[in-house]
Amino acid sequence: MTTIAVIGLGTMGLGIAQAYATAGLAVLATDAVPKARETALDRLRASLALRVRSGKLAQADLETLLSRIAVVDGPEAMGRADLAIEAVVERIEIKRALFAALEAVLPPDAVLASNTSSLSVGAMAEGLARPERLLGLHFFNPAPVMKLVELVAHPGTGAAALERARRLTEAAGKTVIPCPDRPGFIVNRCARPFYGEALALLEEGRGAAEIDAAMLAAGYALGPFGLIDLVGADINLAATESLAAAMQGHPRYHVFEALRRQVASGDLGRKTGRGFLYPETPDPAPDDAIALRIEATLVNEAGWLLAEGGTMPDGIDTALRLGLNFPRGPFQILAAQGREQVLDRLERLAAQAPVHLRGRYQPAPMLAR
Repeated sequence: MTTIAVIGLGTMGLGIAQAYATAGLAVLATDAVPKARETALDRLRASLALRVRSGKLAQADLETLLSRIAVVDGPEAMGRADLAIEAVVERIEIKRALFAALEAVLPPDAVLASNTSSLSVGAMAEGLARPERLLGLHFFNPAPVMKLVELVAHPGTGAAALERARRLTEAAGKTVIPCPDRPGFIVNRCARPFYGEALALLEEGRGAAEIDAAMLAAGYALGPFGLIDLVGADINLAATESLAAAMQGHPRYHVFEALRRQVASGDLGRKTGRGFLYPETPDPAPDDAIALRIEATLVNEAGWLLAEGGTMPDGIDTALRLGLNFPRGPFQILAAQGREQVLDRLERLAAQAPVHLRGRYQPAPMLAR
């Protein structure tokens, strides 16, 4: 029987274990913290109890799901796994040590996968005896619900490892989109203008309520500030700073002072009771120009990623729709609005921008005249 190993039993790791177990696969799960191991199945049972009470999950099916997950003491007990996925803290030295331990006990053809959202998969492969079997499987939270998984290949990842990871993850009901081992992968990179251009508008004097109203009117389930408030301004700032550093401070990833001030204020969003917008609601009178501006920068960022290779327009569109619940992807926006319209907006934004931000609007090769 195919066996999946999951290392790290926080919310994400436990969700990944649930996703594969729901698909009928055997799961070996562990965590470096004894209490996390001891409570894992009870936490999973408690999280699914509401579905049982509402009639969406039969009690017998819950018991069957739990029976497929065996919690073990550590990686040394995972020797029969076909695919091992880590969901531990985002520190590369910890991940490297873990993969070295797994490599010592797993079969030679077993696949090693990281759920990292911010670290280089290629850097994790350094020092491994068989780096060709390491790749990224980036799930989105909550892992049992979100359909998207980004499949990340570093330059040395083997085709056999990629095929096995794809096949097993698609068997768990996920839509697997290949992407290159570059900062932010697809979703976290292509989403930066959604937040960043909203913050630029805020610093120019527009209100968070009217900005979000414009995006809601354009079909988005949440506006930029609603999404920041949901995730947490501190989390958004950390992701923004990480990507800005990885991209050598390019203006497209500028960290706006409005975001730093918000975090410094302690009003981080829903988790603190107040954010950029929460608990207020968007203004009911949206300005279409706001949505067109933000969408132009979304198209441009996707164009730059496409130019770097390793992605396809359909894959980028699917990733943004599934990963962020966007109503349409950037290349669908481009097809609807037209290249000249998008390019014209970028050129006008560049002309009006302060000097340090003009490079933010430089058109991607697919747009440039």
